[in-house]
Formats: sequence, C-alpha cells, structure tokens
Amino acid sequence: MLDSMNSAADSITEVVQCLTFKLDAEVFAIDISKVREVLEFSSVTKVPKTPEFMCGVINLRGSVVPVLDLRLKFGMAEAEKTVDTCIIISEVALEGETTVIGSLVDSVQEVYEFESSQIEPAPRIGTNLNTEFIWGMGKRDNEFIIILDIDKVFSTDEFLVIQQTEAYASEKNHPS
Repeated sequence: MLDSMNSAADSITEVVQCLTFKLDAEVFAIDISKVREVLEFSSVTKVPKTPEFMCGVINLRGSVVPVLDLRLKFGMAEAEKTVDTCIIISEVALEGETTVIGSLVDSVQEVYEFESSQIEPAPRIGTNLNTEFIWGMGKRDNEFIIILDIDKVFSTDEFLVIQQTEAYASEKNHPS
C-alpha cells in the first residue's frame, strides 16, 4: 500500500495556473494568484506629467487604481481600444510594498494550466535586453506564451511614479 502511495505522489506534477492575454499578436500570461479581477475597458482619468505608458487612474469601488498600458511599456505601438480591450487588476509587490495596478491589454484569453514540463526558463538574450521580468516561457501546442513576473515588470523608479500617481489622484479626489 505504501509503495502505491509513493508512486502516486511521484506522479504529481506541479501546475501553474496563468491568465493569458494578448498584446498585438503575442500571447502573454501572469500567475492567476496575482490577478484580482478583469474589467472591461472604461474611461481612464489622465494624470499630468506621467510616463507615456501610464494611462491614468480609475475609481475601483472607491479606491484609486493606476492603469498602465502594457503595449507601451513593452515598446509596442499604441492600439485602438476595442470591445475586447480589458484592464487586468493585479497586486504588484516591490521592495516590501504591495500596490494594486491595472494593466491595459488587447484582450484576455483564458486561464491556462501549465505543467512544470511545459515551462522553460526565460531566455538569456545578450546583455542589452532585460528579460528579468519574464518568469518563463510556457509551451502550448506549437506556440510560446511569455509568462511575466508582474512584480518585476516595473523598475523601482517606475513603481515610485505609479505610487505618486496614485497618491496624487487620491488627494485630488479627497482633499483634506
């Protein structure tokens, strides 16, 4: 009996659940445990003097949430908003701080389960390209899905701008 339990335990493979989404023709994913919810695109309030990838802020049940355009962050062209455009609300941790952010994406696809055998480490592409924010490359059928480490997508400086934008918008909406 013990032998059959051990062999069953050995056959258990680690599974990572990820929310997949599209930016242009590329499929990306983030760990589902980092995702709070997915919203349809609605109006975003622009905040002055913010980086180009910062769309602005939204009011999410009384809380100010910064919204960032992942296409612009990754150096892609800005896209027209469509009925498929979504905002993925996620929790991002950096230097011990947790902040809720919205990521503007072209469309949300599905929750997909990757077995550990379907995930390869992030590619090492010379020294000029920063791939530190790529957690891994998921394989599904004949395509690769870039699995992002959402905690590393934004640099410390960018994260500070995000927090300042959030504070600015909160203060503007709730003056003392």
